Amino acid sequence: MTGRTAAAGNGNWVVSATPAVAGLATLCAATALSSVIDGVLWLVYLAVAIAVVGGTGVLLRATRLPAPLVGLGQVLALACLLVTIFTRSGVLIVLPGPQSLQDLVVVLGDAMTEVQTGVPPVPDSPAMRCLVMVAIGLVAILVDTLAVGLAAPAASGLVLLCVFAVPASLADEMLPLWTFVFGAGAFALLLAVDGQHRHDAWRGRLPGGGHSGSGPAATAVAGLAVVVALLAGASLTLVGTVGRLPGTGDEVGGGTGGLGIDPMTQLRGMLNQGAPRELFRVRNMPGTSAYLRAMTLRQYVPNKGWELGGNMPEGVPANGQLPMQPGDPGDGAVADVEIEPVNWVDNWLPVYGRPRGVQGAEDNWRYDPERGMIYSVRARKSGSYTLKTVFDTPSADTLRRARGQADVDQSYLDAPGIEGRVAALARRIVAEHDNRFDQATALYRYFTDGTQGFQYTTQTENSDTSVGALEDFVFNGKKGYCEQYASAMAIMARSVGMPARVALGFTAGYATGDVQTITSQDAHAWVEIYFPGYGWMTFDPTPLSDGRGVTPPYISGLEADDEEDGSSASATTTTTTTVSAGPSASASATPEQLGQSGTTATEERTPTWHLVALGVVALLALLATAVVVFGGVRLTRPRWLRPAVLAGALVAWAVALALAVALLSWFVAVLLLVVLVAATPAAVRVWRRQQRLRTVAALGPDAAGAAWQELVAESVDRGTRVPRTETVRVAARRLVRAHNLDEQGRDGLRAVVGAVERSWYSTRTAADPSLPGAVDDVRQSLNRNAPLALKAKVLPRSVLQPKPVEQDPDE
Repeated sequence: MTGRTAAAGNGNWVVSATPAVAGLATLCAATALSSVIDGVLWLVYLAVAIAVVGGTGVLLRATRLPAPLVGLGQVLALACLLVTIFTRSGVLIVLPGPQSLQDLVVVLGDAMTEVQTGVPPVPDSPAMRCLVMVAIGLVAILVDTLAVGLAAPAASGLVLLCVFAVPASLADEMLPLWTFVFGAGAFALLLAVDGQHRHDAWRGRLPGGGHSGSGPAATAVAGLAVVVALLAGASLTLVGTVGRLPGTGDEVGGGTGGLGIDPMTQLRGMLNQGAPRELFRVRNMPGTSAYLRAMTLRQYVPNKGWELGGNMPEGVPANGQLPMQPGDPGDGAVADVEIEPVNWVDNWLPVYGRPRGVQGAEDNWRYDPERGMIYSVRARKSGSYTLKTVFDTPSADTLRRARGQADVDQSYLDAPGIEGRVAALARRIVAEHDNRFDQATALYRYFTDGTQGFQYTTQTENSDTSVGALEDFVFNGKKGYCEQYASAMAIMARSVGMPARVALGFTAGYATGDVQTITSQDAHAWVEIYFPGYGWMTFDPTPLSDGRGVTPPYISGLEADDEEDGSSASATTTTTTTVSAGPSASASATPEQLGQSGTTATEERTPTWHLVALGVVALLALLATAVVVFGGVRLTRPRWLRPAVLAGALVAWAVALALAVALLSWFVAVLLLVVLVAATPAAVRVWRRQQRLRTVAALGPDAAGAAWQELVAESVDRGTRVPRTETVRVAARRLVRAHNLDEQGRDGLRAVVGAVERSWYSTRTAADPSLPGAVDDVRQSLNRNAPLALKAKVLPRSVLQPKPVEQDPDE
């Protein structure tokens, strides 16, 4: 009877479904990253990467390559996809080369900068998509190897658990329930498919019996996955760890005197992370705007830049009354400002002005009066807190009279490596002034008065703050970030004997009703100079032109006196920053960021040769599909050409899709994907046919079963199904009647039926050598007397509706 062979056909479907289900499980597990990455486009890119990995594995295993070579092939396919999408320097566009790999490393470096400086969820940028495709692509290869190559899908569950562990350790809130439902459901489906596969193998319905040989491998991989999961959950806390102090335990600074990441890198990351993210909501601000200070840097290291410097002291509890900073006279009106962190997860709790006290902060926050900042041992999210602080500042005349020895740490005067032209320029700028305030103001005006050609831009090629880069910025480039302006003025002030430090924090933001909103685009750096008896005073040398800058009264009053007719020359000379627009105003592009046509400077027209290459690849994809689906070239001879043609079809389509995404638009990509999906059933049918015919040609113990399965599939494609209850002889007579087989076809079918019965009841293990010819005779007779329609070729029923009927449909 045919129940046995029909079940075998169903078992083969289970085997072929395993790679697809393994890929689906990986994709569903990756949805957990939605808690730490904005948007959904990254998930589409990831789906393409997983499909390429899984498809490459299927094709390479069809050629009977060893498992290690299959894994290497999948890595190469993933690399080709990444090079095609994220670089323009691949060999023949798609193949990795030295330059394309360097470009890919640069993209991944940008992604790591976003990861280290961003606050979850980070924006869905191209660099972040590349990083996700690399990480989850490698996970997909490992899951595919375990579930398909080693037949140990249960062990892959530990690998998928690692995917959940990373966002779970980074996200401030619990992961959405739906991500667990999707992940658990897909993993359960993978186990169910494997369970059916093992059941069929145990019943003898699949070639090779029930022995999988995967026990030791599964055990070893499971142990390795446990180790990886523990390490990942304990140490991979990259996203949102601004100012993380790795490996330092409970001692801030860990004896190195520096942050876990470069503070200036953190600042650049905030400015470059794309769409602005809301970080703080500030209420009860007085009429005068001020900078929100997160941290101060006191140590300048030649050829490296600015650092915190030294170990952080124990400090005092931040919740309650705070000691005054050095030089603070203790005067001024105290304002109660409410600060609500929104997407801020950090070691630093920002403050305004001269803090007097904090209410509502947790006990693990500490205050360092020398540096004027609140910090924590580990990055954490704070609730709303009320800051009692003084915004009042001395007048210009008062600061001119400030005399005496600076009662601060001597390190605030150190300017190592600053000699030659930079130091000489600083001395020349301050030479005409005999007091510290006028000297500091002269340095400030050198960068901001517009006579020296300095411009603010985030599109600078050199963000280095080393001595050589500093000299090049001051004398040649004259374009850069706020960090470069702050670094230059601070070190120049120290070179002429003024205690100075670099402060990092945020500009005033924009008003929304009675709330002042501060976003990631308001990240800023400025200079603070110490005046005996009055403390640290703000000087911002960055020539901002978008209205975000804040000019203290002791400087704006001087500029107002210098203006003719009492009119203001610049928005930055006022004491209050007024921004009426929403976030788009604070994050608007500067003239340097926009080209003359109004598009971003980084936006490029697609090169013509790339479009030509896309057209060629798309044409190859269509040709390969035609060869596979419609039989434009005989795939049965020579045999070694079969997997090559199938692999060429898949690779051509993957490359065409990737190029469409990278060069044209998602509309074209979706169109190509629709065509690819439409061609998938036919490709699956061809692959199964070749697998069965290869088994028949091998004349092994499974040859007769494979021959019968193929003939039944041919009949199903033509609209005639074989019920489970029919014997093989009854089913053969049905095929003869339904498809009007000629004499050659009937003779071949009799030979196949005899071979099937002998395989069941005979002790011989080898099949009859005439079996391959008999199968060919039946297939040729079917093609002559019952040719397949175009719809049947494109949408074969044996693939789309593989389940056999339970009873005779004619009865």
